[in-house]
Amino acid sequence: MDPEAAQTARESLELAFHMSNILDTGLDRRTLSVLITLCDLGLNPEALAAVVKELRRESCSSSPMPETPSSVS
Repeated sequence: MDPEAAQTARESLELAFHMSNILDTGLDRRTLSVLITLCDLGLNPEALAAVVKELRRESCSSSPMPETPSSVS
């Protein structure tokens, strides 16, 4: 990739990341970059969004429940 194209790609990712933060998606730069690359390769963005949502749902359901402090008598 030539330097100008690389700079454009970095600026585009930075803009997408900024928008992602405004929308409070919780996506980090690396994840966002992977998702953008997958879209560029022709994967369906709606399908990718569904996968991200499902992974988050699974992650939340498999994380241990916080322990509640015992009552002190």
